[in-house]
Parts: sequence; C-alpha cells; structure tokens
Amino acid sequence: MSREPAPQILCIGSVLWDVIGRSASHMRQGSDVPGRITRLPGGVALNIAMTLARFGLTPVLLSAVGRDAEGDELIAACDGLGMITDHVYRSDDLPTDRYMAVEAANGLIAAIADAHSLEAAGEKILRPLIHGPLGRVQAPYRGTIALDGNLTLALLEGIAADPAFAAADLRVAPASPGKAARLLPFLAHGRATLYVNLEEAGQLCQDEFAGSAEAARALVNRGAMRVLVTDGARPAAEADASGLRTLTPPEVLVTRVTGAGDTFMAAHIAAEAAGCDRQTAFARALRAAAAHVAGETPL
Repeated sequence: MSREPAPQILCIGSVLWDVIGRSASHMRQGSDVPGRITRLPGGVALNIAMTLARFGLTPVLLSAVGRDAEGDELIAACDGLGMITDHVYRSDDLPTDRYMAVEAANGLIAAIADAHSLEAAGEKILRPLIHGPLGRVQAPYRGTIALDGNLTLALLEGIAADPAFAAADLRVAPASPGKAARLLPFLAHGRATLYVNLEEAGQLCQDEFAGSAEAARALVNRGAMRVLVTDGARPAAEADASGLRTLTPPEVLVTRVTGAGDTFMAAHIAAEAAGCDRQTAFARALRAAAAHVAGETPL
C-alpha cells in the first residue's frame, strides 16, 4: 500500500469497476451493434481521484470495497495509480460494487450503478475521518474533501451537519441525475461547492432551466454556497454570493461520456489547489473535461 505521500485531498464515495460498452453507431432501445466492452477502475470518487493524481495531487480514498478477488484487484489498481487506499473499508460480506453503461455515437444510452455495498457500509467508511487518524470531531480535517452522491441520503445529511466536516473545503457531486436530490442537505446548510449538470440542477430545484446561468442562480438562491453547472457543449456557469461567471467549453468530437463530470470537478479542484483564480480554474476544468470526452486523456 502507498504510505509515503502525505494525504492532500480526501475522495469519499464510490470506488468500483466500470464495465462500459461503446459503439461508433447511433443506438436506440433494442439496438444490437458492434463495439468494444471494457472493464476499468471507476466510480465517481475514484474517477475524481484518478484525475487529481494526474495533476500531481495525492488522493486518499474513503469507500467500501469487498474482500473478494475483484476487490483485491481494484485496490491493487488504485495503489498503482498513486492513491492512498489504507483507509478503505474492506468488507468480508459485501461484494465489490460495479457500474455498467452503454455509450454510442448519440451519447449515453443507458447505465446502471450497483453501489449497494457502499450504501450498506454506511458510516463505517467515515471512521478514519471522525475517529482518526485523518481527523476527529475535536480536531476536524481542514483540507479539501471531494464527496459523491452515491452515499445514502441519511449519511449525506449527517455529513452536511457534522462538526467533523465543519473545517473542510467540501466539494460535492450528485453522481447522477437520479441521485441529485440527495444533495439537498448541502443547500440547507450552505457549506459546500456543488458540481452539477443542467439536468441535476433541475432535479435539485424541481424546475426546468433554459441554461446553466439560470440554474446556477436558482441554486444559490436556494442556499448553495457555491455552484458550478455544466451543460454539455453549451455554456457552463459558476455562481456564488459574489456573482455569476459563464464560459463556453472548447468544441471537440465526443468519443466518450462516462466520467466527464468527474474530470471537470477534479480538474477544477486541482487548478484551485495550484493557486489559480476562479476564472482560470473554471477554464482549465472545461478544457480537461473536453479533452476527456474527446478521448485525449488516458482511461
């Protein structure tokens, strides 16, 4: 296990195997087309951690991984990618989680996230942050935490209000539109930066928005401390109490979809950790996400 680098950013959430089928053809329901099927380390927290590692940061993983063969292989892969896995909760009873998706020339066709083991492990994954060695209630962790919405609503509600997280720079992503509502506690407590796409923003606000700027303003009005809203190739927006900024992503040929939002979030965190101002960090994150969907970054 990697123990030498000092932890810089905690990544809390799903660490699993991504099984992705990709085809260059357009697809619809019932399509049967040729393509490629890959299995790669994935999950929102792990995708963020992999991008952070590429930017020279040292991510520490807090998640649940089974003590099965797939889990051992996944932990070894994470160690090889430069992450600290010492604090991952390893269960004898829970299998390693998986994500399965089908992507085509016309975008994401369907996806299923099986994060049941992460949900079942619950607060056990947070023990190193609450009871040491990473932090304690009396001496809370003061660094950056990247958190994903694959955790249960009850656990996310606890994190949003827990004194153990009060000193942290919390960065939160919903994992998928279907889990966007799990981020509502962070609107109520106003203590996190949220990274959402336009559909997820609509789910959080129970509304429809014409674009990212409108969505970002609505989220801040509902209590978000700070929010970044992406909308594919259309302009993205960043907003907080100080105002609103918008930028248009670079134009690229889309070759993959899975992980684009995670790449955007991680690149933004890395840029700010490097001392970039907000406009520069925003632009760097959009360029990194564009490079990802264009297939210019390694899987």
